[in-house]
Amino acid sequence: QVQLVESGGGLVQPGGSLRLSCAASGSIFRIYTMGWYRQAPGKQRDLVATVTGGRSTNYADSVKGRFTISRDNAKNTVYLQMNSLKPEDTAVYYCNADLHSYPPYGEVRNYWGQGTQVTVSS
Repeated sequence: QVQLVESGGGLVQPGGSLRLSCAASGSIFRIYTMGWYRQAPGKQRDLVATVTGGRSTNYADSVKGRFTISRDNAKNTVYLQMNSLKPEDTAVYYCNADLHSYPPYGEVRNYWGQGTQVTVSS
């Protein structure tokens, strides 16, 4: 029943900006850590940024100073503000979350969105 749906991807020129959104829906009791990952063609899926329930953040070195992750708990949504985009940022970006569904019985489960394409090209 729980779904993560990403939006906001698209085509931008180098140096441009995009803001990605990921909304979690369904019967959710509590969301713990949320994050963004990306995968370029022929490459492995790598961590971009994460944010805990207490809003502690961490970033991959390649995006520090350019990307900002944030969350709105009332909306069950996580965002990724991407500035100063580079061609090497081109990838499918995936949303990820650890959460308990309602009622909060059993183990915390991990969920993935289907991804949104980000292309940085002139």
